[in-house]
Amino acid sequence: MFVAGYRAGGYIWESLYADKPPKIERYWAQYTPYEPAGAYVPPAKHCRVTQVRLLQRHGARYPSSDDPVEMEEAIFKLQQADEYRDKNLRFIRNHSYFLGQDDLVPLGAEQSFQSGVITFERYKDLVNKDDIPFVRASGQGRVVDSARNWTAGFATASHFEYEPHISVVISEENNTLQINQCPAAPSHHPYTERWEHIFTPPIKKRLNKAAPGANLTDSNVISLMALCPLESVALSAAEWEESRFCKLFDEKEWRAFEWHEDVKKYYKTGYGNPLGPVQGVGYVNELLARLTNQPVRDSTNTNRTLDAAPATFPLNRTIYADFTHENEMVAVFGALGLFEQPGDLDPTRIGGKHRTWNARRMVPFSARMVVEKVVCEEGEGEGQEYVRVFVNDEMQPLAFCGEGDGRCTLGDFVQSQGYARESGRGDWEKCFESD
Repeated sequence: MFVAGYRAGGYIWESLYADKPPKIERYWAQYTPYEPAGAYVPPAKHCRVTQVRLLQRHGARYPSSDDPVEMEEAIFKLQQADEYRDKNLRFIRNHSYFLGQDDLVPLGAEQSFQSGVITFERYKDLVNKDDIPFVRASGQGRVVDSARNWTAGFATASHFEYEPHISVVISEENNTLQINQCPAAPSHHPYTERWEHIFTPPIKKRLNKAAPGANLTDSNVISLMALCPLESVALSAAEWEESRFCKLFDEKEWRAFEWHEDVKKYYKTGYGNPLGPVQGVGYVNELLARLTNQPVRDSTNTNRTLDAAPATFPLNRTIYADFTHENEMVAVFGALGLFEQPGDLDPTRIGGKHRTWNARRMVPFSARMVVEKVVCEEGEGEGQEYVRVFVNDEMQPLAFCGEGDGRCTLGDFVQSQGYARESGRGDWEKCFESD
């Protein structure tokens, strides 16, 4: 899927719908269309960025392969209702399921294109004819298409002076850009199901009363709620179009849905899973290799053949761009020590509104983590190299290796990554233990 990023008047620099965001969009967790979580902070006056590492999620997509059957079942049940006592349900009688499966939607292609534009504009001083971005993608179609659209955006913003291409597409196995390589990792289902059985029954009761004869289940409610964001991003191209499923639920119910998805990410590859962060260790060790210009040292899920070859894992580039899935990004955050929580997320009640674990801010569609290497040329620390980390343009404090001001010396940052440098301290081996 490719969508050109031009419109009358120039590039689209911000979120496509920043002027009129849907009210409930903030509760869509990982299904939220990309928008910055913060304002990018340039380096200090006498400092400059010398290297950039981008890790980006694919753009907005159709439902993944295991969702359509459940979604169509929920729609079918509502269509069998004897009557509709809520006018917002009436459209369902003649509604046909129209979504594709797995692939990018036009909005998702545009999100990736715009990320390429922004990367060029922000870091164009790092690029020359002999040093253009090195791009990798995990092998699934929507990830490869996102990488392709990013390269198109970068080339377009440079007026085609620099045209990066995808250098490496990595199969979905033995891959630091994909999970599903830790078979013994516990499931998130006990936690998400616990919350599901708390928050969905009142919704189910309300909808079954409004559509007698539908006989919806708890899981049907989840499917109907997920249809709202997934239909919306599929319908939206030149302007925002909200799915009619969105109006079936009120704001309180959407808050509960958001918590369901936050809990899922936390217990799938986040801190709530004892074998979650270890699935991000390989990528962190690749990051450390880039930052220090040293070969990759890792015994987890790195592809040793690719990482040992300069053609497929060079160490002499200034911009690296990797494209992946949100669950792998969550694992990387955990391996790095970002978004740490004072305690586990409670699957029986919604967390405080000021919580730091929030999928919408962490891994929306087209989410991106940028790791910068910075050198300062004057004043205290002259000649010193530093590391800064941004997630969706929000600077991370990096309290684990500095003073919490978002900047660590390169040496301190490397030292702080002991969990990765020690290949997960035995956790990777546990991925293959049987009961």
